[in-house]
Amino acid sequence: MDHFNYHDGELHAEEVPLHRIAEQVGTPVYVYSTATLTRHFGLFRQALDWTDHLVCFAVKANSNLAVLKLMGDLGAGMDVVSGGEYARARAAGVPGERIVFSGVGKTLIEMRQAIEGGIRQFNIESEPEMRALSELAVSMGAEVPVAIRVNPDVDAKTHEKIATGKSENKFGIPIARARQVYAEAAELPGLRVLGVDVHIGSQLTDLEPYRQAYGKVAELTRVLRADGHAISRLDLGGGLGIPYRRDNNAPPLPIEFGQVIRETVGDLGCEIEIEPGRNIVGNAGILLASVIYLKEGEGRDFLIVDAAMNDLLRPAMYSAYHDIVPVAEPALGEELQAFDVVGPICETGDTFRKGVELPALAGGDLVAFRSAGAYGAVMASEYNSRPLVPEVLVKGDQFAVIRARPTFEEMLARDSIPSWL
Repeated sequence: MDHFNYHDGELHAEEVPLHRIAEQVGTPVYVYSTATLTRHFGLFRQALDWTDHLVCFAVKANSNLAVLKLMGDLGAGMDVVSGGEYARARAAGVPGERIVFSGVGKTLIEMRQAIEGGIRQFNIESEPEMRALSELAVSMGAEVPVAIRVNPDVDAKTHEKIATGKSENKFGIPIARARQVYAEAAELPGLRVLGVDVHIGSQLTDLEPYRQAYGKVAELTRVLRADGHAISRLDLGGGLGIPYRRDNNAPPLPIEFGQVIRETVGDLGCEIEIEPGRNIVGNAGILLASVIYLKEGEGRDFLIVDAAMNDLLRPAMYSAYHDIVPVAEPALGEELQAFDVVGPICETGDTFRKGVELPALAGGDLVAFRSAGAYGAVMASEYNSRPLVPEVLVKGDQFAVIRARPTFEEMLARDSIPSWL
């Protein structure tokens, strides 16, 4: 469910007609719904209301400060994977004790930043990282809480570029070596080992891989406790998928995800952390764009819009699907035409979808790319020297620009020409 619906013949974000945003902010522009974000976060809290838990929003999905503040005010923790994401979470008012630091390549600078600013835990991904963190913590006179990420060798049955739990992926410690690694961690000064971490991928539409992975985590937790480790926290990752295609069966609901957690690890008495991102923010956002031209091709027609692959990279990078709909509601029975929807960048890869059935459109008409709130603006760039796409947050009948589109002058000012040129 989201809050982007047709009213009085026009697509609205909550109570705001989208043409108002286009007129005042211009296009392309990302538009987020406060009501959808709030509702989706609440569903995850409800799914775990049977146990002590923390829902940590995956900052990599959408790192806008306004979105992070909204999540933090609702009680969310934050899952960060870089010093920049940590800084954003803190700037949004999220306390360090609600921030989990994940990622395979944490630097000493990032570790120091998090220790000094406060951290709930580090999710350790390798033995070299574990030793480096121990040395740093000792040098700072600190003891830091850690969980160790295990790789359960479970196929998440998702796109190969976002699968993270198979043995050939770069993430985590092979689960077969977990006892050895935990034994070393227990002897390292400056570390307080309190948990097990696992994350098997993103955009999962089947609960069975979760069940398999969490079953392995439960077995490992019992073994580690028998070895004398005080395992009190399980970080079970995120990755639950969203319905990008409106005509397909919907992925499992958060409540069903929570039930799998309860059935697999609920008897261990551990605090549960999860790290949803896409499922909270994906359908809470759209990319609003304007038609530039309709172009007749050889055997196909092109709808050229002012959004491009630098604004929404997922179709070019992952062959990802987004529903593309007109902002003006089509009349019942209105004749549709097939278009290849493309952007203005000088690459064939700047193609959003082929054969999209749309009503008659003309230059200046508005279209919306649905389910664009996750991995949209965060992956945007200024390729072709196109200004970075702005972002807008809607609440009821009001909206605010939460990241402005830079001017050409602001873009150019970031470069410098050395005096010897």
